[in-house]
Amino acid sequence: MWVVKLGGSLSRDASLPRWLEMLAEFGRGRVTVVPGGAAFADAVRDAQSHWGFGDVPAHNMAVLAMAQTAHMLHAIEPRLVMVPDEAGIRRTLHAGRPALWLPLDLVRDAPDMLTSWEVTSDSLALWLARQLNAERLVLVKACAIAPDSTVDDLGAAGVVDARFAQWAKDAAFLIEVVQSDQVERVRDALLGVLPDIAPLAVSHRGGGQRVRTRRKPAP
Repeated sequence: MWVVKLGGSLSRDASLPRWLEMLAEFGRGRVTVVPGGAAFADAVRDAQSHWGFGDVPAHNMAVLAMAQTAHMLHAIEPRLVMVPDEAGIRRTLHAGRPALWLPLDLVRDAPDMLTSWEVTSDSLALWLARQLNAERLVLVKACAIAPDSTVDDLGAAGVVDARFAQWAKDAAFLIEVVQSDQVERVRDALLGVLPDIAPLAVSHRGGGQRVRTRRKPAP
């Protein structure tokens, strides 16, 4: 089972409908889509900066931002089944349908390791992949990704959040960070067309974990 996180930066990217169509078609029974917070999460940051309220309400508002993005993704591609929890995800996948995470179970009454701006939808996707014993986590980004980047490099550059590199160290599944123009390559990987070690740069390996980045092949 794969977890595919569609970054909030894709919310206005022309490739978004292609990603959703591909995942709905080829991810049936195999893929859980995690939405980013997009501009909805940016609005939360602005409100917290203006009013100075704490991180727990900001976290809860950011979770609702992800939920708003989930509703948008479902509106664009209704074949994705919105589900709020692990049990629902498993039922949806068992029924042979693609799941779209509506992460309302992450709303908190008290602070914990998730209630910080150092934890964004990137690390929440990693958290979910662990909960589901996923075989692969794919983060899709609208920005350029250098093929030789390590997960630490991506964290330092702000491509992934501040906690992601630390939390990824002991992940037992493959982690990939891909550019938004790589729809067909991810589709081929889902279909098993690509070999396990594709001709792509391996960016980090350690602790039972592999992280690699993808970019458009050179002409």
